[in-house]
Amino acid sequence: MNAISKLPGRSAALLCLAAIASVMFAQVCLAVKHEDFKTCEQSAFCNRHRTFADNMLKQPQTASPYSVIKNSVSLNGHVLTAAVEHSVEKVPLNFELSFLDSGALRVRVQEEAPLKPRFDETQKVVLRDEGSSLPYVSPESIKMVSDTTDGVDTHTISYANGNTSFSVRMAENPWSLEYLVDGKPAIQLNSKGLFRFEHLREKPAEEQPAEDASGEWEEKFRTWTDTKPRGPESFGMDICFNGFEHVYGIPEHTSPLSLKETRGGGKGAYDQPYRLYNLDVFEYELDNPMALYGSVPLMLAHSAESTVGVFWMNAAETWIDVSRQKGGGAFGALFGRGSANQAPAVNTHWISESGVMDIFLLPGPGAADVYRQYAELVEPTPLPREFSLGYHQCRWNYIDQEDVLSVSSKLEENKIPYDVIWLDIEHTDGKRYFTWDQPKFPDPVAMQQELARNGHKLVNVVDPHIKRDSEYRVWKEASENGYFVKNKDGSTDFQGWCWPGDSNWVDYMNPQASKWISEQFHLDKYNQSTTDLFVWNDMNEPAVFNGPEITMDKDSKHYGGWEHRDVHNIFGMLYHKATADGLCTRESPATRPFVLSRAYFAGSQRYGAIWTGDNTAEWSHLQASIPMILSNNVAGMHFVGADVGGFFGNPDAQLLTRWYQLGIWYPFFRAHAHIDTKRREPWLLGEPYLTYIRDAIRERYRLLPFWYTLFREASLTGMPIARPMWIEFPSEQKLFAAQDSFMIGSSIMVVPATEPDVNQVIEVNFPTQENWYDTKTHALYIAPLKRQFSLDLSTTLVFARGGSIIPTRERQRSSSALMKRDPFTIYVYVSRAGTASGKLYVDDGETYDYKNGAFIERELTFAGAKLTSRASPLTKDTLAYNEYLNKMAKVRVERVVVVGLRNPLTKATVLENGEAREIDLDYNGFASDSECVIRDPAVFIGGDWDISLS
Repeated sequence: MNAISKLPGRSAALLCLAAIASVMFAQVCLAVKHEDFKTCEQSAFCNRHRTFADNMLKQPQTASPYSVIKNSVSLNGHVLTAAVEHSVEKVPLNFELSFLDSGALRVRVQEEAPLKPRFDETQKVVLRDEGSSLPYVSPESIKMVSDTTDGVDTHTISYANGNTSFSVRMAENPWSLEYLVDGKPAIQLNSKGLFRFEHLREKPAEEQPAEDASGEWEEKFRTWTDTKPRGPESFGMDICFNGFEHVYGIPEHTSPLSLKETRGGGKGAYDQPYRLYNLDVFEYELDNPMALYGSVPLMLAHSAESTVGVFWMNAAETWIDVSRQKGGGAFGALFGRGSANQAPAVNTHWISESGVMDIFLLPGPGAADVYRQYAELVEPTPLPREFSLGYHQCRWNYIDQEDVLSVSSKLEENKIPYDVIWLDIEHTDGKRYFTWDQPKFPDPVAMQQELARNGHKLVNVVDPHIKRDSEYRVWKEASENGYFVKNKDGSTDFQGWCWPGDSNWVDYMNPQASKWISEQFHLDKYNQSTTDLFVWNDMNEPAVFNGPEITMDKDSKHYGGWEHRDVHNIFGMLYHKATADGLCTRESPATRPFVLSRAYFAGSQRYGAIWTGDNTAEWSHLQASIPMILSNNVAGMHFVGADVGGFFGNPDAQLLTRWYQLGIWYPFFRAHAHIDTKRREPWLLGEPYLTYIRDAIRERYRLLPFWYTLFREASLTGMPIARPMWIEFPSEQKLFAAQDSFMIGSSIMVVPATEPDVNQVIEVNFPTQENWYDTKTHALYIAPLKRQFSLDLSTTLVFARGGSIIPTRERQRSSSALMKRDPFTIYVYVSRAGTASGKLYVDDGETYDYKNGAFIERELTFAGAKLTSRASPLTKDTLAYNEYLNKMAKVRVERVVVVGLRNPLTKATVLENGEAREIDLDYNGFASDSECVIRDPAVFIGGDWDISLS
């Protein structure tokens, strides 16, 4: 029990409120407080491994102390096993290499006979089907050849996938591993000798010598002490990306898209490793490798020849050093070994505090291959609720029921489409979640029904901390059932401070506790909720205002006896999952949930959207949102956005306008603001800003069919929604670090204006030998081309790639729900070869019926002046498909716009259901901004048809 709880009730409450007020003050006034968060030097295990790396560097000829025990290597089925030990410690480690059919390789390491079990539940939380159904290679398709060269025993395992051959070569003494793609080493493990595994051991009988300040058995940070009852159990591994100069991913950080060096770099490099440890960092600092709200330990490396990846599956605190080796030169300061004629490389050093070492090597060789390999492991982003791709209007807080309905009315009055209004923590009864502040919200059901009348939804925040109050049903049930996280003694409930004051946290590692919290979102438990209410999980890192680093003590205990240090980075994801499960099961048949989460880990993409947290209304944060959005997409977190306008501070009209113009290209599009900021709903800015913002939001809605089709692609392939330029143009080296432009899917290039000048000049690099078209004017730009554009505040730079077909809905409605039966317009942007292709995907946007075939998916192609629509191969003639087809029978294509044709045309011939009809055209031939418009071809979106131009 903490000191606060021993005080009389009123004094304790006042002191809690004072503490919370001080935290809020720090958020608003002080920006990030670096002293609240650890550096690597203050994190004992990180410091030990970095010191070990330094010592290896000082002795460049020293080999790794780990070697394979003689005659321990064997290949059984798809698994190669070997026993490895340290030359001094002599504790055998079990190395297990598992080969997947896609070419991915899994490497697992732990003691052969651990003194105590290591935490190994991460795989059950993260992997598809808890890891039980991974597609391992058939034993007959792999072979192993053992050899001895220059006195070193090696084992080479080879197999092929399609046209690509893979081989893995393991050396025994010292132990190392390299993955070869088409005969070239691509990923190397322990090639620099930094592998180190702290085996579990008994605590020494007497205290450690004074000179041993390594923090193995106890660690202090400021006023907190981590008791570390299990002792040291961390591990580290150097992973080299051979032949590469750029690496990406491992969100969440505010660093550039192409990750900076953390050791041995020049000007602008970091002196701290990238840290993965979910934390509530108020007013975070830009261009910094500090930990933020989410952690995805997936890194991709890219060169003009190939793309590869590494997925380090560990939920404990993790640090990653990055250093570059220049081609033809010596290694960087950290990895100072090797000859001067070696290829370029990116050398990384991964360090985790606890658990099992579990690494997946993803050999590509292309970006699409890497994403397919990764999606096989963790599942891709599923199809979201369609409304969630629209505009979300949020602030902390809309004051009351009247305020909510007034904002909705004003949006409609100003003809601004939107889908969701959000309520932050002030809507509750004293921060008791699943309740309403009844005087302010006297009839929540009527409010939700009024919003729903025009297709709008409501999202309420439901944070994971639960107010300690014996009269509060939710707390009382959780307490009586023993569902809360425990203190280090394993019996008393962990307590901390958050928004309600003294709080407890549900232990989502406990299956019963997780099921119970899911049930709280059911209509009979969440009082005055309806099926038009959805959920926002905030503060789920978890944020604990009086805890070390503003989070939970690492030696707190979870279900199964595991410490919080083992599960920290999956805690928020487990709550995200429980919430999504609750929304799925609150009605029958189940409908798709929408849940936004601030904390996340690999696998969180299965449960909903995320966002980049508490940003600031500054131009620098507008700029930084681009690499943050892209880095999350690179790491498989596709449904991500940033608070439009900035959470802290007051943007001027120009900044807010530019943020909306960029924000419509975030996969998740939400405006949000702090409680102390001025109101900034679009109509409050007046003209011309209202028109500019309305035009931007309308463009988002016009392109909703394109966005939804992209999410369908992501759900099948794992490919990002918002893509760095290098993904689409993998051989153009000047784009490998580009973050001033990006792609939405493969079809649209966005070049945002992110500087404070009202009138500015932006240089655009049009890549590859292709046509590009301004999506507004249809002006043509023939690449490769570098071109400067003069912009005023009304102008944005968005270009369609030649060869693309983009579906839209042009009729403006107040919400996406009111667009469901609207006709489509098809834009065809012709390539240099006179061709184009694209897709249109439609389903009900709400249920899981699409899994039974209830969808329309059309493959659209343009060639030889003919546009063709055919069903995708995934379309099956099922009852569900035919029922959905009948529901959509009156939805047609009302217009086709073909851009970039060179010849005069007089007519279009429409062929549908064996019947032909002609439409007169007025198209005089090619001009730089010409378009051929086919008005009302009246073809059914679900049918086969051709439109031929002549």
